[in-house]
Amino acid sequence: MILHADLDSFYASVEQRDDPALRGRPVLVGGGVVLAASYEAKACGVRTPMSLSRARALCPQAVVVPPRMHAYTAASRAVFDVFHDITPIVEPLSIDEAFLDVEGLRRISGTPERIARRLRAEVRSRTGLPITVGVAPTKFLAKVASGAGKPDGLLIVPPGGELEFLHPLPVERLWGVGPVTAAKLREQRIHTVGHVARVGEAALIALLGGNAGRHLHALAHNHDPRRVQTGRRRGSIGAQCALGRSADRSPEEVEAVLGALVDRVTNRMRRAHRAGRTVTVRLRFADFSRATRSRSLLTPTLQTGAVLRLATELLRETWPLISVRGLTLIGVAVSNLDGEGAVQLELPLEEPRADGLDAAVDRVRDRFGSGALRRAAMIGRELHPSVPLLPD
Repeated sequence: MILHADLDSFYASVEQRDDPALRGRPVLVGGGVVLAASYEAKACGVRTPMSLSRARALCPQAVVVPPRMHAYTAASRAVFDVFHDITPIVEPLSIDEAFLDVEGLRRISGTPERIARRLRAEVRSRTGLPITVGVAPTKFLAKVASGAGKPDGLLIVPPGGELEFLHPLPVERLWGVGPVTAAKLREQRIHTVGHVARVGEAALIALLGGNAGRHLHALAHNHDPRRVQTGRRRGSIGAQCALGRSADRSPEEVEAVLGALVDRVTNRMRRAHRAGRTVTVRLRFADFSRATRSRSLLTPTLQTGAVLRLATELLRETWPLISVRGLTLIGVAVSNLDGEGAVQLELPLEEPRADGLDAAVDRVRDRFGSGALRRAAMIGRELHPSVPLLPD
């Protein structure tokens, strides 16, 4: 049996915990875009990532607060301490959710239901935050159960009752079914997971393609052999920032934000001792369309300057799209990470190596906080991440 533990409206819940005046009130966390909404705000129709102006129109009484990433990171670490006190087999998914394998704890800690109840009580007692837990024989179904159990709930799918629980759910509950895939399925009068299961694998492959068809057929029958994995190292390190819906954003302003994101990403790479080769820039436009540009370096690097130069080139290639569509989100990630931060040394034939400068900046920020040193272009601007990140 596997637990999927998911904190409820994480950023908003931290704000309500830390400020008693916000409890019971609709709370929006964000700047130009809503990063998180309390359940009181969600009751008015607010969703993420929605523009703040749209959210205010739906919920005029909402209280808007700026994000405090240091508070969310501290809260996440406290919650993950609880997870590891429950079981050593924990697989983080993001800053606010994880899988826990508790099958081997029956003699020590009792049934999975008892363990899940204890976990929820411990998280509430030690962190003051609400959390929903889904319990099921597979990872996929445990995650579905936690989604169905929100907010602040516990939902258990017993062995033998998996398909009875799963098949009445809408097709959107299947991993990999977004708006486009859901529309294709509904055009064929496939509305529920049970409908997907009855269609047959061959028909799904003809409709959606080989990989997607086989994937959905397996999930619809609750075939998910994946185990909870511990110690799995992430394949990329990235950060992104919501920019709001302003149409008059200059290239200099966007590049300043990109530079601050690269600072954050490369600092995390050096802390994790992971050098990388592939730089990816992700953009979301005002019409909600997206663009991604990637390029690889010849050798892995940990240097901020090397990553920033390549990221800036990729951004400038997309500027014709930005000028037409307007930019609402920018992100940068470095992938193809090595295991030990090993970097091939180079002769300084063209310019001094930047390792010393990067190390000095890291030491200052580690000692005095991330805001102790910042790029001149970012003075007077705030950088607000728009999605949860895995805890370091």
